[in-house]
Amino acid sequence: MMRPGHPPRRHAGFTLIELMVTLTVLAVVAMIAAPSFQQAALSSRLTSYANAFSASLKLARSEAIKRNATVTMCRSADGTSCAGSGSWEQGWIVFNDANANSTVDGTETRFAYEPAASSDYSITSAGGVYALSFKGSGMSATTETVTLCRANPTPGTQKRTIGIDATGRTSVARVNDATACP
Repeated sequence: MMRPGHPPRRHAGFTLIELMVTLTVLAVVAMIAAPSFQQAALSSRLTSYANAFSASLKLARSEAIKRNATVTMCRSADGTSCAGSGSWEQGWIVFNDANANSTVDGTETRFAYEPAASSDYSITSAGGVYALSFKGSGMSATTETVTLCRANPTPGTQKRTIGIDATGRTSVARVNDATACP
């Protein structure tokens, strides 16, 4: 109702058509961005596993130097003993390997335990080793390359390789490769 002597009142807000157009544009943008966000999340998780593996290797090396004794990192499903079979994604432990036999004996100290990785990821060593040892000098008992990649839901093109050289130094490299995850 118009009152005499007063201008008509304007209603502020959006029309239904403006709201529908805005929601449609937002839906299209979300559909385009969602796969990119998923790839970023999967890449981040892969980097996290690579960093955890590399950090455990660095801990083993530094403890070997500090103690001037052999320290070993081995695959472990239970966190208390080394596994003679299986793969690295079952988890691993770092321990003071006093007798250098790559087995946790009664008096040897465990420094770290990393639980199993997601079954969607694969962690394999090129040489198939189940234990990596460092001498008291910090030197590695063996050179090795470990590959981390996504196996599920579909094999990814991103991989991380961790190299352990004879001096005991580790390096992590990002690799874009379309070949299947080992």
